[in-house]
Amino acid sequence: QVQLVEAGGGLVQPGGSLRLSCAAEGSFRSINDMGWYRQAPGNQRELVASITNIGITYRAPSVKGRNAISRDNAENTVLLQIDNLKPEDTAVYYCYADVVSYSDSNTYRTYWGEGTLVTVSS
Repeated sequence: QVQLVEAGGGLVQPGGSLRLSCAAEGSFRSINDMGWYRQAPGNQRELVASITNIGITYRAPSVKGRNAISRDNAENTVLLQIDNLKPEDTAVYYCYADVVSYSDSNTYRTYWGEGTLVTVSS
């Protein structure tokens, strides 16, 4: 069984920064992509940023230029930082990981964290 444990989030003032971390715990062969989605009230879940196991990144246009994503393959962790926060960044942020099991190295299963609320408000 794999668990994703998220940390960070909370209330942040406009213009401030947030830093979210996510650690994959359990027994598995490897992790392909890791990243973060977010979902604001009344909106669909959207991909914020992702990173492959060789460090290729994707960043959504809504956060491009003011965010960074990184990962530590040895620790199975992914970090997301967003600077210059805006009220429209308010959402529940979900970590995900595409995990490859020991029993089947040809496929992966996507695991999700429970989500952490980020509120951008003065």
